[in-house]
Amino acid sequence: MVLEIRLSNFYSIKEEIVLDLRAANIKSKNAKALNNNVFKYDKTDVLKTIAIYGANASGKSNVIKAIRFCNLMILNSHNHNENVSFNFKKFKFSNFNKKPSVYFIRFVLKEIEYEYTFTLMQNAIVSESLYYYPKGRITKIFTRDESLGKTKKDKYSFGSIIKRPLDVAENTSDKTLYISRASQMDRDFAKEIFNYFNSTFVLGYLGLNAPQLEKLFGTYKQKLLEALKVADSDIIDIKIRKIKNPGKNFNANLNDLTISVEDVMQEQLKITTFHKSAPDVAFDFFTEESTGTIKLFLIMLSILDIVKNNKILLIDEIGESLHTDIIEYIFNLFRAGNEAQLICTTHNTKFLNLTKFRKDQIFFVNKKDNASSDLYSLFDYSDFRDTMDLEKAYLQGRFDAVPFVNDSLENLKSIING
Repeated sequence: MVLEIRLSNFYSIKEEIVLDLRAANIKSKNAKALNNNVFKYDKTDVLKTIAIYGANASGKSNVIKAIRFCNLMILNSHNHNENVSFNFKKFKFSNFNKKPSVYFIRFVLKEIEYEYTFTLMQNAIVSESLYYYPKGRITKIFTRDESLGKTKKDKYSFGSIIKRPLDVAENTSDKTLYISRASQMDRDFAKEIFNYFNSTFVLGYLGLNAPQLEKLFGTYKQKLLEALKVADSDIIDIKIRKIKNPGKNFNANLNDLTISVEDVMQEQLKITTFHKSAPDVAFDFFTEESTGTIKLFLIMLSILDIVKNNKILLIDEIGESLHTDIIEYIFNLFRAGNEAQLICTTHNTKFLNLTKFRKDQIFFVNKKDNASSDLYSLFDYSDFRDTMDLEKAYLQGRFDAVPFVNDSLENLKSIING
């Protein structure tokens, strides 16, 4: 589970923003009725879902983009060569290009809390640290500060959890995160951390290959059919079978720079659907069903697996191409889950409703006068009462995270005719 994420100096994010998934102490009638929107970790209530609102170009997508980039650094930095420049942008004004970018995440793995952070410039890691709370007390796993000296012994400090930690440090360049290299070098503790970010923290809907799709379909077929019914589909059955189709394999020989082509039989999945009006007539799923149905099929297989296995899903624009009822169905799946979490952005104001979400589940992003993005929650507005119309207040600009559009007839005519 994720408890907290902090970001600074990424894209339009200048000063530190905080995405806190630890539930606030809200005692209102509405909040008490939404007890399924939280779960308990130790003595802390944790939010299952965070919804981030904001105008176009406010920077809400940059929050998602920054988290994705940082998590992918953990997964991929052990492959970085000396000529690598990290694939992100800093805040462009106020000389922030000369300052480091900072990522901090507080998470729980196997009932133990961790704090992991790293700072980086465009071409090098500056610092990195990992702490945990094995018995409720903070304990150092390692720290790293590239400015402390020339040797690895100068730059690194270790606790006792990682075996031969300095061997890993000696093989860690300033382009690579230590936790990534330690996992690659088969340190069990580091592999657990790596696998958390690789398998548990899901950065988007899964791109399913044929074996994954077949496995998930076998597990979640009935729940998938229920989801399609919510989408007003009349599909009553789906069948999947393996087929082999002719294809081409391209083999490149780097020694003599030749390419050979051979005919092969490629294993694929044949998916057929059956509809209520004619239950014996088979439809080819990928050519005869709508794009929306195909997309929902793949999305729901991902989400059902995430909720079942208590994973974390990160999604930008959860409402893209999805009907409002489907979005609500997804939110309800996370409510019904145990410890699965969803962090998403959306423009759909239907969910600005305090009978559906707690105040601390709703975040806003606003573009400030200095072009930086500010992140804050509805809980910060202590004077906003549960009885007020939240959707109306948002659209009226009460929380600043909406665009100002001058669409007067006079202004529109001047744009067209000017």
